[in-house]
Amino acid sequence: MSLLSQPGPNVHTKNLWFSLMNKPFPFPFYETDPLELARVLLGARLTVRDAAGIEREGIVVETEAYRGEEDLACHARAGKTPRTEIMYGPGGFAYVYLIYGMYQMLNVTAWPEGKPAAVLVRAVEPIGNIAGRTNGPGRLTKTLQIHKHHNGLPFVGPELKLTPDWDIQDSHVGVGPRIGVEYAGDWAHKPWRFFIADNPHVSVRPKKGIKVGNIP
Repeated sequence: MSLLSQPGPNVHTKNLWFSLMNKPFPFPFYETDPLELARVLLGARLTVRDAAGIEREGIVVETEAYRGEEDLACHARAGKTPRTEIMYGPGGFAYVYLIYGMYQMLNVTAWPEGKPAAVLVRAVEPIGNIAGRTNGPGRLTKTLQIHKHHNGLPFVGPELKLTPDWDIQDSHVGVGPRIGVEYAGDWAHKPWRFFIADNPHVSVRPKKGIKVGNIP
């Protein structure tokens, strides 16, 4: 059973103030370490609005942090290129790229301008106008109809928004190694993937998780 579907004091609390205002996170919110951003985005509401005005929404339940040129799993490891230029810009913008010639990946830029970093949105729990699977980064972009033209758009609307919705307690957050970055050597073992424990929409559950706060 999804934690998001079971409100209670031991799981999370509703962020009533921001939810009532329905305002997205402001840009300064994103100018933080991608490790911190990946954690606090759990429980945020992702809204994707198409050309017809239809809004598809889901709660973020899984993320991964990619942290600077020294991180060999990060695209910025090769320096600034036309592809990674968006990562060197200010936080709060979409970094969308294609893998395997078929899957779009949705990332949120972090840190102030000049410091390349991003958070990959790996999975969301559907809450509005979603018909399809969202338990994986390629599946969620297909279902939410996120495409290359979203690259560089801000997460303050109208096409893309990230809005505070649920406050997820640390005791219900798991962490583990990032997925599919075995080429990165020791960086592949960094526990920089964050997910809501026991949520059915998480893409991959590690055999053993560790608590937030024990991040090396």
